[in-house]
Amino acid sequence: MKITQLEYFCAASRYHSITQAAQKLFVTQPAISTAIRELEKEFSVRLFTRSKNRLSLTQEGELFYQKADILLQSIEQTSQELRDLGKEIAPVRIGIPPILSMIFFPEMLVEFKKIHPDIPVELFEYGSNRAAALVQEGLMDLALVNMHFYDIDKVHSHNILTDHIVFCVSPEHHLSGESQVTIEMLKNEPLIMYNTDSVQNTTLTTLFESFGYHPNVILHASQIYTIRGFISKNLAGAFLYSSVLTHDPEIIKIPVVPRIEQEIGLVWKKGTYINNSVETFISFTRKYTGFWN
Repeated sequence: MKITQLEYFCAASRYHSITQAAQKLFVTQPAISTAIRELEKEFSVRLFTRSKNRLSLTQEGELFYQKADILLQSIEQTSQELRDLGKEIAPVRIGIPPILSMIFFPEMLVEFKKIHPDIPVELFEYGSNRAAALVQEGLMDLALVNMHFYDIDKVHSHNILTDHIVFCVSPEHHLSGESQVTIEMLKNEPLIMYNTDSVQNTTLTTLFESFGYHPNVILHASQIYTIRGFISKNLAGAFLYSSVLTHDPEIIKIPVVPRIEQEIGLVWKKGTYINNSVETFISFTRKYTGFWN
């Protein structure tokens, strides 16, 4: 039995698919299949049943997964502790949505590097839902997220700021002179929303559906330059945080009624060992953002 075999098996168990497990781990499908076969042969157990392209754990497979997951978590925690013991400085892995990275994070990261120049920070772009999920899976140390995702109680969190959503259009847009817009007014408007792994996307879709409408989305995007380009050409309106695209003469921001407030914060995994680098970043974030709150 090898650690990689257990990692491949656990990934296939979580995603119920060898294809998805291979994509998430950046390995080939045969590598996943071989690892599962070797585990089944070594322990004389059948781990999965297959039906309609979906993997399901057998009763023995369920027990095997529980033991394997605990073992992998223990290995990861021990590795972290040994790095600290050997004074190796582990990087802080942070998942961050592209839009949120524009609001304040660059300035915050600059200040962190001034105080802690020896602690490496690695940033990975994901929507809030995906970033939070990677934290829970132990693949990210931290995530800067919109904290309105459904399982926020499963992670530790620190609220950084509260923002609200506005409807952004070009000066030529027929709604640009409105003092506010309602969902009723936007029911047939061409819209830009964030990618589908975004919490804001889920929030807005749910809001439209609560009024009995399906949003007319012509573009799902995460890059502000793409969104701004569509707005400036008057191709659509976009929902953005009020603190994005400030002082831009080509963008008109219109308040949305009912007001949609969103809390932005830092999240990290519960019940696991936190290395010194991550602890330092969390402590810094609390102090740095404490000046705003």
